[in-house]
Amino acid sequence: MYKRSIYPILKDVLKISPAVLLTGARQVGKSTLSLTLDYNYVVFDNLSQREAAFNDPIGYIVSLQKPVTIDEIQKVPEVLEGIKIDIDKHHKNGDFLLTGSANVLDMKQARDTLAGRVIELHLFPLSAKELNNKADENFIDILFKDGVKSIKAAKVSNEQILQTILNGGYPQVYTIESQRSKSLWFNSYISTYVERDIRDVGELRDITAFIKFFNIIAPRSCGLLNKSDLANDAGLSEATVSNYLSMLEMIYQISLLRAYSSNISKRFIKAPKLYMSDSGILAHLLNITTIQELLNSNKKGEVIETFVYNELLKHISYSMTIPSIYHYRTNDKKEIDFVIEKGDTVVAVEVKSSFTVKLDSFKHIIDFQNKSSKKVIGIVFYMGEAVLPFGDEEYERYALPIATLF
Repeated sequence: MYKRSIYPILKDVLKISPAVLLTGARQVGKSTLSLTLDYNYVVFDNLSQREAAFNDPIGYIVSLQKPVTIDEIQKVPEVLEGIKIDIDKHHKNGDFLLTGSANVLDMKQARDTLAGRVIELHLFPLSAKELNNKADENFIDILFKDGVKSIKAAKVSNEQILQTILNGGYPQVYTIESQRSKSLWFNSYISTYVERDIRDVGELRDITAFIKFFNIIAPRSCGLLNKSDLANDAGLSEATVSNYLSMLEMIYQISLLRAYSSNISKRFIKAPKLYMSDSGILAHLLNITTIQELLNSNKKGEVIETFVYNELLKHISYSMTIPSIYHYRTNDKKEIDFVIEKGDTVVAVEVKSSFTVKLDSFKHIIDFQNKSSKKVIGIVFYMGEAVLPFGDEEYERYALPIATLF
């Protein structure tokens, strides 16, 4: 079992809140993590448990031995009312650990029920650090507290990096040896878990249209979200596209990255960028199964950028620094993949799939540094092996191997 970066955070919040909601996509390890605690455990995949909770949510919660983990809470959101009443009566920290593969707090019937009574944590698929037994290392904390010069590249080969990008972060993939079996697992994940969770969070009249839509958005990972274009390509109304996107966010299959804005320019493109939440699923949907296919693909850059984005998101979520992340794009086509901001410090990040970096790779970062009133550190991730300085007397700029995320 992999050590998870979120584990000490989970233990801490159970000490300060009567309820903790641990959410995340199916198969990321929520149940495995929950079972490491000495808690009573019930799961709403069990029909009898589900029926009892649905028919008498208040009595059901009263009957449970506490502290208790309730798994797959999204299947019976009605039980949240019983949890609310129990918390208001006893208010004992750590009594309830709730897990769900959909964002229960965004569901209509559950909204506001546990307001002020629950802390939500998000468990992502495995990070590259977790895969390499470095769950306690946080790239973002090192970056903001100690600076880029303190960041070291792991001793991993490019083959290992590329294979990790192809595998993604779902733990079960790393128990499968053959490529055919991995492809079958990804197919099963989409047809079983994604479809099941979508039905849990909303009404879905046409599953075929939804799966078609899921395949249509995959090649758009890293691109600006254009609902009109998506609607035309999928043969759907914009209202349906908005609904599908919302549901995919709720079950953690996509992420929408907000645009950065400040007084640097009035000519920002404000649309969010869309990212698939796992590079392994993205590669599978793009029919990329081997390292050579990835290297030859015209989608190589998008797959690698999707991987880096999700790694940064994991580190930000688990960090003590907790900065905000955005994308940056102007109408005159100045673009920076990610802008990570905490207070007066900004880190501008570009992702390149190449094995070499030139000063030209920093051109939009340099423009951003010259316009910003804040301290801006420039980073270009690349597939090379060395940490290389590209700064000058005024500004810090570095080329960082993607291996620094491992």
